Amino acid sequence: MPTGNRTIDRADGHYTVITADSHAGGSHAAYREYLDPRFHEDFDAWRGRYKNPFKDLGDTRRYRNWDNEMRNGQQEEDGIVGEVIFPNTVPPFFPSFVLFAPPPGPEDYDHRLAGIRAHNRWLVDFCADFPDRRAGIGQIFLNDIDDAIEDVKWIKEHGLRGGLLLPNVPPDVKWVKPLYDPAYDRLWEVIQDLEVPINVHGGTGAPNYGDYPFAMLFYINEVGFYSQRPLVHFVLGGVFERFPRLKFVITETGCAWVPPLLARLDKTIDQIRRTGQTGEIRYGDEHKLNRLATEYFADCVWMGVSQPGPEDAAVRAQIGADRFMWGSDYPHDEGTYPFSREHLRQVFPGVGPDEMARILGENCARLYGFDLEKLAPLAARFGPTVEELARPLDRLPDNPNEALLKAVS
Repeated sequence: MPTGNRTIDRADGHYTVITADSHAGGSHAAYREYLDPRFHEDFDAWRGRYKNPFKDLGDTRRYRNWDNEMRNGQQEEDGIVGEVIFPNTVPPFFPSFVLFAPPPGPEDYDHRLAGIRAHNRWLVDFCADFPDRRAGIGQIFLNDIDDAIEDVKWIKEHGLRGGLLLPNVPPDVKWVKPLYDPAYDRLWEVIQDLEVPINVHGGTGAPNYGDYPFAMLFYINEVGFYSQRPLVHFVLGGVFERFPRLKFVITETGCAWVPPLLARLDKTIDQIRRTGQTGEIRYGDEHKLNRLATEYFADCVWMGVSQPGPEDAAVRAQIGADRFMWGSDYPHDEGTYPFSREHLRQVFPGVGPDEMARILGENCARLYGFDLEKLAPLAARFGPTVEELARPLDRLPDNPNEALLKAVS
């Protein structure tokens, strides 16, 4: 649990801002140092064939992923003094960007597993450089439950207090069991007992649309649905029923969709409990849940709301005052850097300082174990003031495109 009561320093009125969504990763050269030596020869061959398709990982912007001076300097410039860190660069043996890559098949599981374990080792050292400021999220795969349990225990033992990144299993992946399969119960039990947060990141879980020029159009229009499926599966599949102390975080999906989804799930659960059927479909007692989706959500789920829009801010009370966490999505170009202050003034006009303190840091600190007292000196130097964020945004920054290009170059 975090120490200190508030993310506002009452002496000078600065917020302590912790982003619930940032990304980092090592270079290929760094990952090689953390890779099991048994895979070095294969890694060298893989690296020799690899061509980076991502511009932000191929120019000077890539240094934001691992360069402490650049990263901390840009975060401080943006008013941020703490961060929850998801992966970003391409680990060894991955076919594409770490978040979008499908679960490994049996033929490449051993190599891909070695790759994420190299990332996890790298991340431990990266967070140790600034342990008060960084909560790293480790990676696991679900192909082998014993391996997954071993990795969860390793993540806990090595202080990656951001928890684990749960692979979102696409519907066309048949070699990994769906998240609601009872075979995972022994994994969920370990995660619950160790109090390790489970993180699901947006943009994942979509099927392979094939090599068509319009495939990305399908992806961008449907990925929101697929990113929401883990929540539905944990609710209707009874995972939260069986493991009510799980901490389940959904990040970078917005949150305006949550209230209507929960209302729909509540209606389904209630109807099955009352009538045992929906239309001509009949259900048995094994299909009846003891609680409504809104109740499971209130006890088990947090939202890492990256780059929230007005529609997300409007439903924050329905998400829960202690469950809504703001995220910047640094260092992605679509994130709020270097205009996070302006973004906050635009999206949260009129929100009082106590609520803003929870949104900007307290909720994140409580879930991920940040020590607010240790962050307070940094917040006093770099954090936005209460007075500053209380002013609604009335004009855009001068030459914002020029400033953005300068910031990311």
